[in-house]
Amino acid sequence: MTDDTDPESNLQQWKETMQAEHDDAIHNPDPNATHRIEGVSQVSYRVSFDYNESSGSLERASREQVDDLADPELLSCVCGVRGMTPEEATAHIEAARE
Repeated sequence: MTDDTDPESNLQQWKETMQAEHDDAIHNPDPNATHRIEGVSQVSYRVSFDYNESSGSLERASREQVDDLADPELLSCVCGVRGMTPEEATAHIEAARE
């Protein structure tokens, strides 16, 4: 028995289905859910250590922030919609307030 399905076609169909579901969740939010947009951003630090001879361990000596806090590229809503661009997140909140 052979499998006549086309993996590329199946993958494309799956992507289209997932995108449609994502778009629907953005533009038709659950009216009974709480909606608040969140994102995660990281700030990098350069950390220096001194060696403590008596304990034989490294101890943090200093830290220096090496970049500024930047807004994340992808955002989420506490209702469960994830991976939104800022424009999609704005549309989601606006739809939730209608």
